[in-house]
Amino acid sequence: MGQINWLHLMLLLWCAIGSLANPTGSKSSSEGTLPQCGYESCPTVKENMLNVHIVAHTHDDVGWLKTVDQYYYGSRSNIQKAGVQYILDSVLQELLKDRTRRFIFVESAFMHKWYAEQTSAVQETVRNLVNEGRLEFIGGAWSMNDEAAVHYQSVIDQFTWGLRFLNDTFGECGRPKAGWQIDPFGHSREQGSLFAQMGYDGLFQGRLDFQDKQERIAKQKMEMMWTTSASLENSELFTSALYYIYAPPPGFCFDVLCNDDPIIDGPYSRDNNVREKIDLFLETVHNMSETYLTNNIILTMGEDFHYQDANMWFKNLDKLIKYTNARQADGSMVNAFYSTPSCYLHAVHREDIEWPTKSDDFFPYASDPNAFWTGYYTSRPTQKRYEREGNHFLQVCKQLSAIAPTKESFYEDHLTALRDAMGVMQHHDAITGTEKQHVADDYARMLYEAIEACSANTRSALNQLTGERDSFKFDWTYCKNANVSACALTENSANIVVLLYNPLGHSSSDIVRLPVKEGHYIVRNDRSQTVPSTLIPIPSSVLDLPFRDSAATHELVFPAEQIAPVGYRSFYVSKEQEERKDTTSSTATICQEDNISIGNDLLTVHFDENGFMSSITLEGETHPLKQNFLFYEGAYGNNEEFRNRSSGAYIFRPNGTEKAVTEVVEIQVVKSEIVQEVHQIFNEWISQVIRVYAGQDRVELEWLVGPIPIDDGTGKEIVSRFESNIASEGVFWTDSNGREMLRRVRDKRETWNLDLLEPVSGNYYPITAKIALDDDQYRMSLLNDRAQGGSSLKDGQLELMVHRRLLRDDAFGVGEALNETQFGAGLVARGKHWLFFGSSQKDVSPTLYAKERFLQNKVLLPSWTFVNPVDNVLSYDDYLTNFRNIYSAIAQQLPPNVNLLTLEPWKDGTVLVRFEHLFEKIEDPVYSQTVRFNVRNVLFALNIESIHETTLGANQWKKDMVRLQFSTESTANEVTDNVFLTENIPIADESTNFDIELQPMEIRTFVVKRR
Repeated sequence: MGQINWLHLMLLLWCAIGSLANPTGSKSSSEGTLPQCGYESCPTVKENMLNVHIVAHTHDDVGWLKTVDQYYYGSRSNIQKAGVQYILDSVLQELLKDRTRRFIFVESAFMHKWYAEQTSAVQETVRNLVNEGRLEFIGGAWSMNDEAAVHYQSVIDQFTWGLRFLNDTFGECGRPKAGWQIDPFGHSREQGSLFAQMGYDGLFQGRLDFQDKQERIAKQKMEMMWTTSASLENSELFTSALYYIYAPPPGFCFDVLCNDDPIIDGPYSRDNNVREKIDLFLETVHNMSETYLTNNIILTMGEDFHYQDANMWFKNLDKLIKYTNARQADGSMVNAFYSTPSCYLHAVHREDIEWPTKSDDFFPYASDPNAFWTGYYTSRPTQKRYEREGNHFLQVCKQLSAIAPTKESFYEDHLTALRDAMGVMQHHDAITGTEKQHVADDYARMLYEAIEACSANTRSALNQLTGERDSFKFDWTYCKNANVSACALTENSANIVVLLYNPLGHSSSDIVRLPVKEGHYIVRNDRSQTVPSTLIPIPSSVLDLPFRDSAATHELVFPAEQIAPVGYRSFYVSKEQEERKDTTSSTATICQEDNISIGNDLLTVHFDENGFMSSITLEGETHPLKQNFLFYEGAYGNNEEFRNRSSGAYIFRPNGTEKAVTEVVEIQVVKSEIVQEVHQIFNEWISQVIRVYAGQDRVELEWLVGPIPIDDGTGKEIVSRFESNIASEGVFWTDSNGREMLRRVRDKRETWNLDLLEPVSGNYYPITAKIALDDDQYRMSLLNDRAQGGSSLKDGQLELMVHRRLLRDDAFGVGEALNETQFGAGLVARGKHWLFFGSSQKDVSPTLYAKERFLQNKVLLPSWTFVNPVDNVLSYDDYLTNFRNIYSAIAQQLPPNVNLLTLEPWKDGTVLVRFEHLFEKIEDPVYSQTVRFNVRNVLFALNIESIHETTLGANQWKKDMVRLQFSTESTANEVTDNVFLTENIPIADESTNFDIELQPMEIRTFVVKRR
């Protein structure tokens, strides 16, 4: 019988049984009715016994060795035998055979794809299984995201997208109660904080540093209460470290992909192994139980892409449970049963244990003494940057789709495409750079096509807002090759309208740089004013890129001031035949000086006789401050033992000390009233522009690295290093996914005594947005435009790894060396760092910390530059009179310490909005204070009728959020005897209360109904 017919037959049987049940599902199955989902559906644990929670699961990467579609459909079996559609087909059949069986699923991207292909009858069957708690969703995000290279905005978005699908499809029973981060290579504190804010009761983690894990096993600290924020209340999260990462115990892998023997229980079979198997199982679970504090343990029964033939797993697990529990008649105190992570949480919660605590994070992760997984912080730097651009454009597209006067029919489909792609990009083998090259190519294709699709939304919305004309519609687009200073639209047009869309909740000022040919240009704004501009020569190292297809020799640079919040401001750029008298445009001067320096009224950067940055002057005082590029040679081993481990896509393992790339830098100095620059050439494959803009109190460094040479047979890992005389005493600070800063101490871990064989890679941490160090007087910080690895290996020193190219795989599964190429040569990467240097005092406002926070927000979401050639179509006079050249959806700017994190179309004409407090508790005497504002006054364009608050993931009303509360060693005496303590959130009638209050680091999420 075919599969579909078989499923229909099972469905008829199901309906016959289900028709006898109480439709409320309020009673237990022992009373003859169907159980409810959630904790009420959990199996009963036995007192005074070791309860073994058997969790049947599959771990399905959303791309790794194969692309997303190849994994779903099961193609390219020569690479890996994996097909997610077959897993779900097979599991469904097996769950229907036995009501005690349970299964969990995690990745909503795959579930969404599979569920949409099913018949309505099969979909109903799936919903019934979910409603009974027999099929349970854990995690629930679009993908199981990485925790090092991701930015919190993208994590929130991809959880929101996955949870929305589960909520819309399965209702309350589809809402996950536990986080399931079993495969990411280290765990961030901010990830835990987001889980707590989304209302999750607990979190399960797979990978812990091998020394950390040994310590926790020895001291029964595999489970803890994790304080996930230094600023937020109620940030504690029960966190459980899984014993076998996420694999089955040795000897009990029953998948078609496994080699362990099945349980053979034929009474007359010479191969009968029941006693042997159960003896081993009992020994295994007893050993495990000694490392946990309660009489419950959780066993992960599954692995990568397991359950394609679910019958093999469930048949053997049935026997394992049957024969294990049969031993109770002989005095065994072990009780095994099908369970889920949520039911395990329920059971350990009832034990009312005083749990140990933790307040730092789980980085860096090492799997052995020579394998620190700190290389992936930087791997595939151009992909990491492209993901950031994808997030940037997603926010722009969502906002414009929400505020457009008329919603086109295609808006939702195009937004869906970009949400899908960005959700996939957060996967722990996507943004990490730990996938095969053909998969990385497919990720780039997917993201490009999604951005192009959502561009139709932005064009439509902008045409409506600027004033549509019957005779002409603007084809608003962006310069796709701006990263190599190329743009055919700006190079070949005499007249261009440049529109800057500002997604922030405050007015913004930006510097526009347009690739152009040499000539005379005039920039005018919407007030009939000529805007100062200058022509800056494109660095020779960029012009000489062999794959650069552009005639541009200069960049037209001009300041774009007072760009409206959640809105735009436009400029009219003309290329003149000859220089006009009324223009303030100029060509920058190129000079060579004996004492080289660039700067403005706020700071001056000095260079030494060899062309290196050497010092910085602020407020009349000069401080040593050097910058240089160095490289580590990647270890090239055979991976057969720890000490021969190679540096690769996952791990960073330098083969000795670093080397400077040169002793003399070739430089060119470019000066204008708008910007001053030093163009540096370190060698034939590393160059940099150091620039200071007028009126800005930081230094911008734009680096260009590649192709990294490998002709000498060695892979190389390139770092940009900064040296100061700050007495940092081994302490530095790194961000956690772009939010709170964490204190790091060189050669130290907070929770165990570190034995370090890799002093460089063992001190590397993920830098998503910022790394800093300070002493009692001064502070130095670096902001970056993509995720990178970084450290402070000596006092006063900071370094960021910008690029890496290696020649051997590190034997952690990807099976390829990290040797990216393009156009027949090694990959070239270009990016930016922003350097702050100043007082570390916090008694004045704005502090340097505040300035960093504000810039950090701008680095992530600068104004998006749209361009449109208007030759012979729109004159400047027409632009002034027949074109809405400035617009804002905000009537009242948000307070400066509040960020509009989300503004997007939601359901049934509503809009989802998030506001966040940008500051931690002690960063600034003014900006770290509680802040209040009126949302109706801010978002006037939405014409708000009512507002209702949700949890962070937007899948539950905030007033309904109830989290399990666990005791800690420090709070145990304060806890009542109530088994379930609720976190009651005092909320006024949100529908009419439009005043919002934010505490430091708080994010609040609302569904807004428009009139």
